[in-house]
Amino acid sequence: MRRGLYSEIVKTRQNADQADAQRRDRSGGSGFATDGGKAVVDLAADIDAAGGGGADEDTARDGGEVCVVMPTYNERENLDPTLSALLEWNPQVHVLVVDDASPDGTGEAADAMAASDQRVYVLHRAGKNGLGPAYLAGFDWALKRGYATLCSMDMDGSHRAQDLHAMLQVLRNRSGIDLVIGSRRVPGGRTEGWSRYRNWISRAGSWYARTMLGLGVRDMTSGLRAYRAGILRASDLRSVEANGYVFQIDMTRRVAAAGGGIAEVPIVFPERMRGRSKMGAGIVFEAMWRVTRWGMRRLFGRGWPRPSAYERG
Repeated sequence: MRRGLYSEIVKTRQNADQADAQRRDRSGGSGFATDGGKAVVDLAADIDAAGGGGADEDTARDGGEVCVVMPTYNERENLDPTLSALLEWNPQVHVLVVDDASPDGTGEAADAMAASDQRVYVLHRAGKNGLGPAYLAGFDWALKRGYATLCSMDMDGSHRAQDLHAMLQVLRNRSGIDLVIGSRRVPGGRTEGWSRYRNWISRAGSWYARTMLGLGVRDMTSGLRAYRAGILRASDLRSVEANGYVFQIDMTRRVAAAGGGIAEVPIVFPERMRGRSKMGAGIVFEAMWRVTRWGMRRLFGRGWPRPSAYERG
């Protein structure tokens, strides 16, 4: 069953990559539509012809079914290229930019984009307060507005829009799946531009987390994700304390504790081209400390997240 799921997911990703290559040929190699949106229409036809279906046709009911939450801090130069690609590949989704008072003007630039595109929204926070709280604020905003699917995605260009497109197809077509993780660590997934040391650290961190928490997820720290709203409501988000990138590990264990089905879709994760990474020693230390504490509590039967009742709609 699991091998069959991976095979279908890899095929979906390959179909999307083939469509991407064809789209680039039609648009002169830029990767973006050059004829008033015709490339987007052709792209949907290509994916349908390849057997991948299409996640976009069902993502705009009652003002929008899918909301992509994108925290930002000093990402102004990545804002336009990232959102342009995201909305080209997924034209029916809505985007919530959660800006932590970026001194480089990211929030103001996002406001300008929101004023010209009704699919873009901006949530301003008072200051830099961590990745986890930013996502929680965005999830709360989207859940209150009735979105059926909530996605998390980085603004730095390391998460590809076409990979999210493939992930949304999996979530739509698999009724037993409640969380789709864009994975660098399953067959077909990979990083680009990373050093051997950085890859080793990432792999070791995921191995440690899944071992301590007793989970089979290969890429525990991936931030490219798609959740069903119901599983988020059942995951006791009010008790989340994780601040940095360990937030993704916390969310994985909460979904599992709530009885949610999890699938990993292979993605390509390129190194950012613009701006500076927010990763630091403090973030790594927080991850190690929290995972160790959660693992010990699991082993001794204490402190595992208490899910609310969850039934798939």
